Amino acid sequence: MSIEETIQILTRTPVALAAMLSGTSEYWNRATEGEGTWSPYDVVGHLVHGEKTDWIPRLKHIVAGNSGAFEPFDRTAQFHESEGKSIEDLLGDFAKLRGESIGAVIALGLTETDLAREGEHPELGRVTLGQLLATWVVHDLDHIAQIARTMAKVNSDAVGPWRAYLSILEDRK
Repeated sequence: MSIEETIQILTRTPVALAAMLSGTSEYWNRATEGEGTWSPYDVVGHLVHGEKTDWIPRLKHIVAGNSGAFEPFDRTAQFHESEGKSIEDLLGDFAKLRGESIGAVIALGLTETDLAREGEHPELGRVTLGQLLATWVVHDLDHIAQIARTMAKVNSDAVGPWRAYLSILEDRK
């Protein structure tokens, strides 16, 4: 995957999420798949936190040639950072921060040869810049799918016998 192809998806995620969630009621944006699972609201808060503390700091860490491990990422920080914010607030924050992140990627003037540069993940060990960028894209797509699945499951019982045709309602294994 090239840097341009990475940017193609990363720029679309805020737009896709706004289309899915902007103006929705709590019925949709606070729905979960059950105890211990995240709502669309929680997922957007998680994406906001990632824009602040994960992707660009790690990318810059690699580009700077730092030999130490990345700062660990708090995967649940959204539960306290999002308090008191509406889904509209979070979507706006995410769009703004993602725009800044894309600007930072472009400003670095990365080349395809930079994709082989390495950094140290605190749990996974050596990773490349290319892997980081690919993971960023897949992370976005994973959470878009999670939001769609969670929203679909709100109506699991309401679809009646059509459930047999709706694989999105099946639990992940």
